[in-house]
Amino acid sequence: MARTDGDSWDLASSVGATATAVAAQRAVASKRPDPLINDPFAESLVTAVGVEFFTKFARGELAGTDIEDPALDFDRMSENLAVRTKYFDDFFADATATGIRQVVILASGLDARAYRLPWPDGTTVFEVDQPQVIEFKTRTLAELGVRPSSDRRPVAIDLRDDWPTALQGAGFRPDRPTAWLTEGLLGYLPPEAQDRLLDNITRLSARGSRLGTETVDNITEAQRERTAELAERWRQYGYDLEMTDLLYFGERKETAAYLSHRGWQTIGSSNADLFVEYGLRPLGDGEMPFGDVGYIRAALN
Repeated sequence: MARTDGDSWDLASSVGATATAVAAQRAVASKRPDPLINDPFAESLVTAVGVEFFTKFARGELAGTDIEDPALDFDRMSENLAVRTKYFDDFFADATATGIRQVVILASGLDARAYRLPWPDGTTVFEVDQPQVIEFKTRTLAELGVRPSSDRRPVAIDLRDDWPTALQGAGFRPDRPTAWLTEGLLGYLPPEAQDRLLDNITRLSARGSRLGTETVDNITEAQRERTAELAERWRQYGYDLEMTDLLYFGERKETAAYLSHRGWQTIGSSNADLFVEYGLRPLGDGEMPFGDVGYIRAALN
């Protein structure tokens, strides 16, 4: 079902299911020899969601499947997600090394960074997401006996609502430098909502703030077809999610240029270059749905 204004979801449906899929990929990536990332909580979170397909995915039972198209292999997909995860893990390490102790993760989903990263003493991590998503993750990890490695402050609100006010109500201070993360988010926003999100981040950012984000070009027909192929692959394993219905199409401003015009200094890295930098088999042209995404680190000085 296509997205509509005011639509809702849980972690087994619509946009929420993408958070579960991402966590499943992190679980698989964490089990690889010499893994790029280590997320010890991803498999447990996915299992608790209760969707058999994602549980098998997270356990590695679908990885290495013999398939003609390697881009649709679950193991290769997990490499793609590991690259993204490591890039933003390193972003946070670099940001806190500058002295930043206030972090905001927007659309945090099943991201367990507030629990798994070695945050410096005194770091506050705000996680912003829909109430049911926040409640699920908080409860599930508490039942597992897992404690945050930071001063974690969940902010249960839809990003279409007045999240800046809710964030400040949770103790966020706009006068302090902040490390912001919008990972895997922009493509699920209408173009005008992407602009509004970046404007709000800028408005709430003190000098010295950092932003980790991505650049999402206007979605092409080839990307749409590749995403549809991936959805069909999932249907073969019993899970039906039409992923092209979750994305917003239309003219979209380039992220780095948009931020530069608002005072941010940006550095970009292509997904393909990061595959090589991290020692993985190079990513072929058009191999992965949205494999040509770029990642951005920005600083407000």
